[in-house]
Amino acid sequence: MAEAADFQGMSPSPARRWLRRTGALLAGAPLLAGLLQLPAGPAAHAAEKSAPVAASGSGTVSVSLDSVTPSAPTGNDTLTVSGTVTNNGKQTVTDAHVGLRVGPSLNSRGAIDSAARRTGYAPGLDGTELGGKYVEDFDKITPGGQQDFSLSVPVKALDLGSDGVYQLGVSLSGQTSAQPYEQVLGIQRTFLPWQPDGADAKTKTTYLWPLISSVHMTAETLPNQQQTPVFENDDLAKEIAPGGRLSQLLSLGRGLNVTWVIDPDLLASVDAMAGSYSVKGSGDSVTAGKNQAVAKQWLSELEQAVQDKEVVALPFADPDLASLAHDGKNVTGSLSHLKDATDVAGSTVETILHVKPETDFAWPVEGAIDPSIVKVATSAGADEIIARSDSLQETGGLDYTPTSARPIGGGTTAVVADAGLSTAFEDDMSSAGAATLAVQRFLAQSLMTNLEEPQKQRSIVVAPQRMPSASQAQAMAQALKTLQGSNWSQSAGLSAAADAKPDPQATTRVPSTSRYPSSLRKEQLPQAAFQEIEDTQDKLDNFKVILTDRERVVTPFGRAIDRAMSTSWRGHPIKAADFRLNVGSYLDGLTDQVRLIDKSETKLSGRSATIPVTVQNNLMQGVDHLVLRLTSQQPTRLKIGNGPYTEQPISVSGGHSQSVKFTTTANANGRADVVAQLFTEDGQAYGPAVTFDVNVTEITPTVMLVIAGGVLLLVLAGFRMYTQRKRLAARQAEEEQADPDGTTSEGGLNDSADGTVDTEDTEGPATGPEQESDAEHGADDPEQPSDPVPDTAPESADPSSTGERVDR
Repeated sequence: MAEAADFQGMSPSPARRWLRRTGALLAGAPLLAGLLQLPAGPAAHAAEKSAPVAASGSGTVSVSLDSVTPSAPTGNDTLTVSGTVTNNGKQTVTDAHVGLRVGPSLNSRGAIDSAARRTGYAPGLDGTELGGKYVEDFDKITPGGQQDFSLSVPVKALDLGSDGVYQLGVSLSGQTSAQPYEQVLGIQRTFLPWQPDGADAKTKTTYLWPLISSVHMTAETLPNQQQTPVFENDDLAKEIAPGGRLSQLLSLGRGLNVTWVIDPDLLASVDAMAGSYSVKGSGDSVTAGKNQAVAKQWLSELEQAVQDKEVVALPFADPDLASLAHDGKNVTGSLSHLKDATDVAGSTVETILHVKPETDFAWPVEGAIDPSIVKVATSAGADEIIARSDSLQETGGLDYTPTSARPIGGGTTAVVADAGLSTAFEDDMSSAGAATLAVQRFLAQSLMTNLEEPQKQRSIVVAPQRMPSASQAQAMAQALKTLQGSNWSQSAGLSAAADAKPDPQATTRVPSTSRYPSSLRKEQLPQAAFQEIEDTQDKLDNFKVILTDRERVVTPFGRAIDRAMSTSWRGHPIKAADFRLNVGSYLDGLTDQVRLIDKSETKLSGRSATIPVTVQNNLMQGVDHLVLRLTSQQPTRLKIGNGPYTEQPISVSGGHSQSVKFTTTANANGRADVVAQLFTEDGQAYGPAVTFDVNVTEITPTVMLVIAGGVLLLVLAGFRMYTQRKRLAARQAEEEQADPDGTTSEGGLNDSADGTVDTEDTEGPATGPEQESDAEHGADDPEQPSDPVPDTAPESADPSSTGERVDR
């Protein structure tokens, strides 16, 4: 009746299910005991060909299961199992065949794990071979040889009982020359979830689908108006290109009902690639990026895939919460970076994908939490923390998997992901055999979770590894596709899982910090790393106050600081240190673009003078809010302004220099050290100081006498010119009175052919040492090249003519 009900689509009651399972186990106990006591050897083989006994060679042949179709069959399906057998021994295997074995129904999740770990053939536990037409024969398999197989059998022929998880074995039986009797030479076990009818209460399953990558963008940009970003390499282009890891995650996830968990840094990086970008080459060279089309295509497909789906945005660059909690909190200012990364996350996702994400979830590494991690996560605004059940372990003796949501105090909810389901695809999934086993085990664990308490609906969360490989993503997608079409599970979002009614018997106690896994602690960023990050932040704060366009610098460096705390650095300490060093060095290079020009020795030869100091700005933008201070180290000898120092505000356009003049006063001869230093308006020193010597030469009395003498000569020369002009004017007046007709005595010096008098002043200003000769010797001295034209003719020994006037 029970089997009839199963095949007719009837759903037996939970009590009947329990009785059937118990009866099957009790009925199988004597058989199991008998099988375990069977003798090994040819006699046993002769007794039953379909149930060969264990032999020392049960690991001679390896069996790989490349596919199990369908993964979760129903009553009318035909099960097909295909794979490969390989002879690893040194002898040829003859008279071999591959067959299916259906083991007993497993009764717990622990039993599934135990069966998966078991190796070698175990009579009774591995069940009897179906035999007959459901085997595939091989005449021989030489050492190292391989044979493919494919077995198809109607599910009804498996004679499965009640709903549950059944062990399914594929074995190769044969003989060798050393052991010429049939024996099991190799076996591979997997699991067959069996739920032909709908469950009484389907499990609500939330599967997180992570789009996270490592750090690719640097803090650097090309020195142009577009601020072309510079990438460390072009590896991101390979990930998003068709066939790449992120490309496959996107294409696989868009066909599934999952919750997308996205690092905004990944979106920002791909968005930067969609425009003009550069890639570092050898040395200091950069080359232009060429994958804009790939980036645009990936973003376009992602935008379509997440429409009407739940999207969770992690803090920008996925900061390592455990590292911050255990080491970063001891460095002042570190936690503020987490808040900034959280604040920018939502706007980044919304701007690029045009969907509003959830931003109140925190996801520590591998879901491992302690009180300090919870405190750090909630300090940035997260009130839901994605933990894992191997961290928040049950202590109340529950015999079923409780709902994920757990209130852990302070209004915070721990969404506890199932550890077994979350780690199901962490191994290498590149081979079909490994992927098939992982898929079947995942489905078996999921069904067993439902069967633990079939009438109690629970909410289960699966949080896989952060950066699954392409092959891991393919296995995940295959399992999810089957799960979402199964009779025991239904999809749900992460927000719904967080809001689910908690199980009152589930633990809510956060483990102590001492219980944090040592393997994870070893991979944390050290405290020194956070000190480096904070030193860079201090430099940035000091630099940005002088900029006229701060966002050109603050934004790329702020995001670079977020990237320096990324979870992706775990396992890569050298790369993490190099990244931090490069960010700091690049910032130092930018700040050095605004600097004082070095000065050589300056000489002052007077009591007062001006000293010029030049500020150079090689940035693409202007700088202001700077103060230039000039300080005398010997103020008793040399004063700057009215004291030992003075300051002047500075504003310099991009790509320009500006000289500033300072007034100085010398009080004594000798050298004085002068220091020029730039300061921000809040009094912080900016850049290195420039020190130079000023050599003061005091003005001596001898020099003063020479200068006074020169002034006196100028005065005397002017007086002489004045008296000469007066004397000439008086003589001309006398001559006009003596000869009203305008005529003079014969031989007059001023006569001309037309009777006019030449009064043109041919004198020029007296200069040079010649001035001093005139002043000392008078007008009767010999002529100097600079003397004026004489007023009289040269003196003659002849008597004077009548009417001639001679001036003495």
